[in-house]
Order: sequence, then C-alpha cells, then structure tokens
Amino acid sequence: MKDLLLIHTGGTIGMAQTDFGLAPKDGLVEGIVNSLLPEGMTLRTHIFAPLIDSSDVGPHHWNQILDLIEAAPDTAVLITHGTDTMSFTGAALSQALVGLHRRVVLCGSMVPLLMEGDAEPNLQLAIATAMCPGEGVFLSFAQRVMHAGGLVKHDSSMPDSFRPLPQAPLSPPKNRRFDDRRFAILSLSPGLPKVALQAALEQLDGAVLRIYGSGTAMSDPGILELLADATRQGKRLRAVSQCETGGLRPGTYAAGGGLWKAGVENGGLETSEAALIQLWLN
Repeated sequence: MKDLLLIHTGGTIGMAQTDFGLAPKDGLVEGIVNSLLPEGMTLRTHIFAPLIDSSDVGPHHWNQILDLIEAAPDTAVLITHGTDTMSFTGAALSQALVGLHRRVVLCGSMVPLLMEGDAEPNLQLAIATAMCPGEGVFLSFAQRVMHAGGLVKHDSSMPDSFRPLPQAPLSPPKNRRFDDRRFAILSLSPGLPKVALQAALEQLDGAVLRIYGSGTAMSDPGILELLADATRQGKRLRAVSQCETGGLRPGTYAAGGGLWKAGVENGGLETSEAALIQLWLN
C-alpha cells in the first residue's frame, strides 16, 4: 500500500513535558510518523480535535474511527491511542470490521515520544505491520504484534502492559456501528446486595456479568430471579469469567445452573471488553 492513514486520538505517546506535567503536544505524533515512513509512502492524517485521554473514549469515538476507515478504502490504517481503554477499542474495531478486508494497527506507549522510551519502537513496528498483507486489527506494543480482539491491560505501568487472550472466531456482526443503548460491565462479588444489582440493571439495556471461575455464581434466589426478570424484559446479560484465562464452561458446576436457567448468555472465552462489544454489535 502506498498510503498510510494515521488517526491520532491522543494518549501518552503524543505528550510532552510542560511546567504542569505531561500534556498533548500538537504535531508531535504525525511528525515522527512521517519521518519513519519508507520512501514513496504518503501519509494521510486525521487528528482528533481536541485530543482525548483514552479514559474518555467511548462508542461515539469508535463510530468516528470506523467512518474514517470506511472513507479511506485500500489504505492501511494506524491508530495512536492511550493505553487505558486500548483493549476496548481493540475489541470494538476487531468485531465491527470483520469481513471488510481491512488492516488496522493500534499503537500507544507508556512513555511519550522523544523521551527514550517505548514510543519510537512501537511506532516503527506499527508502521511495518500496517504495510504487511492481510486483514485484521492488531496492537503494536513492547516489540510484539498482537491480535487486538482479546486484549487485557495486564500491568498498569510496565512497558510490556498487554496480553492477547485467545478468542473464538468472529463472524460479521449484525451492526457495524454503535448505538445509544446503555450497557455496562458488572462484577458479582460475595455479599452483593440484590438492591444494588437491581438498581444498576434498571438503568441498563443489558450488561456483561463477570462471574466466578468457570461459570458459577451465588445461589441467592432473589438475585437469580432478578436476572431472570431482566432477561424476560429483553435485557441481554452476557457472562464472562473473572479469571484472566480459561473462560466459561457451563455445566461444570451445579452452582452455575441458575445463571443459565435465568437466560444469561455464555460469553465463553471472551474478555469483558469483547463481551461488551458483542452486546452492542450483535
């Protein structure tokens, strides 16, 4: 490919030191990317204005990114992004772009550019990865290229922050954009009051439930009936394991039977982030 589309959303990679601490620096990322491009390759850019911290990234921004990708056919795409919600954006783009034969590479860093950290190597690898044949959404980070559909931010501060977890094969989604339905990730925990879970579900159209181990939950009849009521109302509840790896195996323990009888969906190997995107797109 002769063109590279850079979508710079924000994040540590594009920051510089100021008297008040790290802050976004205009022109930094696109200038460095342009200097790293091989001869004959043209850089096209879209810079978010204002640049956003990744903690503020959400469905509206995913739709904006997808629109930009769609408007640049036959173009490799590099997205620079903060690390805090990288796993959510990776899952969102991976699922929304299935079957469209696009190649997208996400990139970020734990240390900004020009500070002798991980930013330049991550960008160099991201550019090289974007130029390779084949489709998919990837993350360039810590001298590795990872599939972005099942990322977990494993460490909050080390350069090798991300782990790619195996995910089931994806099919083209029913929807390729994110609507305004209200979804959230909720964790079951010992002693969780029914009223707390009820209050959350009343405000939601559906939720990802982070449950125990290979697929168990408390046997509290009130909570199980609450979940059944929610699914009868058309609220989608999708379960994933609180464990980082291994996924769910319904039927292994009787303690999980009440979940499946209540109509809770089995998220299998999905990360919480991937399951959340499944609710929106499928």
